[in-house]
Amino acid sequence: MDDPLPPLSSVEARVLGALIEKQITTPDYYPLTLNALVNACNQLTNREPVMSLDEADVTSAIDSLRGKRLATLFSGQESRVAKYKHTLTDALLLTPAEVALLTVLMLRGPQTIGELRTRSERLFRFDSLPEVEACLKELAGRQPGPLVVKLPRQPGAKEARFAHLLSGPVATMTAVTAIPFEAPPVPPASEGPDRVAELAADVARLDRELAELRQQFTEFRKQLE
Repeated sequence: MDDPLPPLSSVEARVLGALIEKQITTPDYYPLTLNALVNACNQLTNREPVMSLDEADVTSAIDSLRGKRLATLFSGQESRVAKYKHTLTDALLLTPAEVALLTVLMLRGPQTIGELRTRSERLFRFDSLPEVEACLKELAGRQPGPLVVKLPRQPGAKEARFAHLLSGPVATMTAVTAIPFEAPPVPPASEGPDRVAELAADVARLDRELAELRQQFTEFRKQLE
């Protein structure tokens, strides 16, 4: 059974999420130098909210994460500068799917099941929405404490969102306990209008991925300078 983690600040969550993301998406550049980690935290894509952290902010967060045993200083024989890596999976026994969802939640805030499936694709590919829902349910039922929570559906919204609890309880948690987990309805594939909407969503996703790849290429160039 995992021990409960000390709550993370918003900056610590951003730093931890960035470390995990880069380990998976750009393993050749991982562990990260301080400069690369600052750039990862301040990305304009795949971040909500967008932050403007400086080296002092990130260094302070790293020091705090190291004290919580969630990050460590990497010292390899070929490394001439300090580099950092996360140790979340040492502190908690998590599946790759669970790591992906927690990472996206740390980097982009509360999201619906559909958003989580699309946005976590670079980290872990979920085959269906029910698979995402089942993984969230596992995280919500973790002992000694849940790692995610389902938020009340906002007025005018079609779906409820989910948030991570690594930074402690969210403001609306008191209204969440009575909301059961329910898989979102999946329309039959044969329905024409829904299929068109699905294809439009795929096109939008591809556009986002292309923008993300361009952003990552720019980041690579910065890291090599």
